[in-house]
Amino acid sequence: MKHTNEMEIRFDSRSANEGFARVAVASFLTQLNPTVEEVADVKTAVSEAVTNAIIHGYNNEIHKVDIRCRIEDNIFTVEICDKGRGIENVEEAMQPMYTTRPEQDRSGMGFSFMEAFMDSLEVESETGKGTRVRMKKAIGKGREIWTTQSL
Repeated sequence: MKHTNEMEIRFDSRSANEGFARVAVASFLTQLNPTVEEVADVKTAVSEAVTNAIIHGYNNEIHKVDIRCRIEDNIFTVEICDKGRGIENVEEAMQPMYTTRPEQDRSGMGFSFMEAFMDSLEVESETGKGTRVRMKKAIGKGREIWTTQSL
């Protein structure tokens, strides 16, 4: 039998809530007994995705950002969704150093960081309808994961 758990949160697209998103996701992740490095990786990837939703998806206007997390055995999945502008060309946007906001000193490395810190990254977007970023990470690679079911 697979061990699963899920959670969802919704918050205003304010820069101040980026830290809240990081901590909420990290707190949910702790049930897998992750290493400090695994927590840091997930927090960095979530931070990048939430920042993209706020700055690029909503152009710093106040709307809602949704985060869904799922744990299935040792696989952690997180989705960050907005209903903002969407991305015209996802493939181009995912190229390192690509930015639509150079005047705001945006580095264009958000998707690159997400790819580097997570095991998989999928981006679905439709112009005028929003963007969904789905990331997965296996927690505890190479070490035993203890759950209440395995005791």
